[in-house]
This record gives sequence, C-alpha cells and structure tokens, in this order.
Amino acid sequence: MLRRAGAFYDLMNLRRSVRLFSDDPVPRACIETAIRTASTAPSGAHKQPWTWVAVDRPSIKREIRLAAEDEERRNYLGGRMNPEWRAALRPLGTNWEKPFLETAPFLVVCFAQSYGFSRAGGRIRHYYVQESVGIACGVFIAALHNMGLATLTHTPSPMGFLARILRRPPNERAYLLFPVGYPARDATVPALRRKGLRAVMRWNR
Repeated sequence: MLRRAGAFYDLMNLRRSVRLFSDDPVPRACIETAIRTASTAPSGAHKQPWTWVAVDRPSIKREIRLAAEDEERRNYLGGRMNPEWRAALRPLGTNWEKPFLETAPFLVVCFAQSYGFSRAGGRIRHYYVQESVGIACGVFIAALHNMGLATLTHTPSPMGFLARILRRPPNERAYLLFPVGYPARDATVPALRRKGLRAVMRWNR
C-alpha cells in the first residue's frame, strides 16, 4: 500500500502547469479516456453536474483565443487586477497573450451544471456543484499527467464567452479551460517549490 502510494506521489510531484505546448497531435481517445476517468469523481447526490466540451477545430480554438485575450487584456492592462494580484503573478511571467490556446491540440472546457433536466424537461436540483466539479477537474488533471500529457488550469475571468462560443445551455457555466497536449520541446516552467507536509497538514487539532 505504501509502495503504491509513494509511486503515485512521485508521479504527481513531477506535474507542472505548462504554457508552452507542442502542436504534435494527440489521439482523441486519450482525451475521451481522461474525461471518462474524471467522471468517476464523487458528486453531490450522484448528480454528476458537469459537461466536458473538447475542442480540436482550429477555427473554434482561434475564436476562443481572441475572446480570452480580450478579457485578459482588460485584466492585465485595463485595471481589473489590483496591484497585489499583479505582484502575485509576476514570478510566473504571465501576461494577456495566450498563444497556447491555439497551439495545444485540444482545448477542454469543463462546464458546471447549476441544475439538470428530467426526461420530461423539468428541472432537477444539483447539490454541491462547485465542490463536485472541482474534484472532477482534479481527477482530469491527474489522468492527463498519468498518460504523459500536460495541461494548464486556465481561467480567463470572466468566462461567459465560452458558453456563447460553444453554444452551451443556460444551466451551464464555464468552470475551467484546459489546453491539453505535449509540452513544447523548449518549454520552461517557473522554479517553484511546493509547501512541505508540515506546512499543509495537522493531526487532530
């Protein structure tokens, strides 16, 4: 048990968010399997309040990039971000330009369903939507890393444009946007250190 736990930790400890992607193709089956795996996540009252939209059509990826950059330009240059937020992002070297949204072979958008529908068309209440969808997204990230693919949890706030572009119904709101692919051969990542166990865990009280 501990051996398997340690091996999984070693695997996940190598995971990094990537912003420089290769355009090398990735089999669609890999994306489908990752989404199938993510959908094994627990959810409130087992309502599974998520919809995954996978995009590989260049014209749609282009449309998403332009809309995302418009929002991010307002964030970085238009004053939406306060000085503290900009300072926190400075070590990551990010800006409003998001070329990876076109370079990565796939964009996968996870939508959270605020409610569902019965077969008769009536509303079905969903419970703990944010928690459930967050857990599913974590499983999705682990599934991608396990198969050797990279991703980034991208949140071009606000994200209403994703529902419009991808023609989603009014009960769905974009939760996370994942570019998915292989890292570029010259990809670099910030030299970050994760908190140690003592910093994030307590026993009992």
